[in-house]
Amino acid sequence: MDPEPQLFDTPSARSTTSGGSLADAGHAAAPLAVRMRPRDLDELVGQSQLRAPGSPLRQLVEGDNSLSLLLWGPPGTGKTTIASIISQQTGRRFVEVSAVSAGVKDVRAAIDAARATLVATGEETVLFVDEVHRFSKAQQDALLPGVENRWVTLVAATTENPSFSVISPLLSRSLLLRLQPLTDEDVKAVVDRAVVDERGLGGRFTLDEDARDHVVRLAGGDARRSLTYLEAAAGAAASKGSDVIDLATAETAADQAAVRYDRDGDQHYDVISAFIKSVRGSDADAALHYLARMIEAGEDPRFIARRLMILASEDIGLADPTALPTAVAAAQTVQLIGMPEAQLTLAHATVALAVAPKSNAVTLAIGEAIADVRAGKIGSVPAHLRDAHYPGAKTLGHGTGYVYSHDAPFGIAEQQYAPNVVVGARYYRPTELGAEATVKQRWERIRRLIRGK
Repeated sequence: MDPEPQLFDTPSARSTTSGGSLADAGHAAAPLAVRMRPRDLDELVGQSQLRAPGSPLRQLVEGDNSLSLLLWGPPGTGKTTIASIISQQTGRRFVEVSAVSAGVKDVRAAIDAARATLVATGEETVLFVDEVHRFSKAQQDALLPGVENRWVTLVAATTENPSFSVISPLLSRSLLLRLQPLTDEDVKAVVDRAVVDERGLGGRFTLDEDARDHVVRLAGGDARRSLTYLEAAAGAAASKGSDVIDLATAETAADQAAVRYDRDGDQHYDVISAFIKSVRGSDADAALHYLARMIEAGEDPRFIARRLMILASEDIGLADPTALPTAVAAAQTVQLIGMPEAQLTLAHATVALAVAPKSNAVTLAIGEAIADVRAGKIGSVPAHLRDAHYPGAKTLGHGTGYVYSHDAPFGIAEQQYAPNVVVGARYYRPTELGAEATVKQRWERIRRLIRGK
């Protein structure tokens, strides 16, 4: 099933082979959120810092400059809109590459096509990459030739901090613009315009103020979502033969629309993020709410189970050693019995992990160890720990002085295990939460025995 069009998406340009016509956005059957896509910077709601006279974005659009952009901001704040405005106002082709489904081959094909068009006709191309943080390093590397040689004007959008999700060469070659969340007043302006604009509802409906407030509140700063709810409410009113969208109609329509979300889009990540954070925060009720939303939206139960397995190690660890086996058992059960019965297993695991004591000591420990290795703290393996089984190893001193742990008191030998460069490192620092309190006492005794102090 194709993903639902999102606010300000360009239907005709969603594939890498589409050329750049934005005309399809205006046809009557297009979703309201698509029809109401702003056509220029002055119609863009919010983001006053980007629309100000002399701003880099306005210079790019009005000065017809060739410059690649990285747009960072929450869902529904206008990232795709900006890409389409640049394309429309500068007369460039618009091509979109989906980070959800495209591979390196698709990226290269889009850039090659843009280069060929530039050489043949002189027409430039805006290459829009949504959710660029989902691209692998190899896929992001494939964008560099097009950016460096200005075969394309790259507009890459992300909801995550690009400092951590975008490779440095691409960051250094692009202008980073941060989009701010829309205020309720911004979203009201979007809704009010859609009610009267000929591209929208064209004044055919009257939107009660309390109904508008309800739509705005549910949208949570997401313009795209507000228009989706408004369109659903208008459809519900029309089905009753009414031209008034009142609060009851808006509530019914919005509730029905809200339970659905694009499993490949923003809400997919918003809901799973809220689910994991609720389990981490030990709120079993909130976690069950988000689990129910995912189940009703048809989310892959294996995906939910995988996230629970990750959480069991990341956020619970040894505070409850049964958490990981519980999550693994849930994942296996999901595979064996499938839905809808597996929803009981997922609920079982969700509640168990939510109420479990929490510790991220293991997560911090491996993170610090990896950081030291990446910083060059490698060091030679102590000679007494090296492999002594091959001919000539003992002449090199390998294995000499090694104490077999089982021959030592308590099965713990006093000797050096870590390389000299990290011999004093303390990576694992257990908490006193749950079962990890016992682990902490034992680890402190073991550590003293190993180090002889």
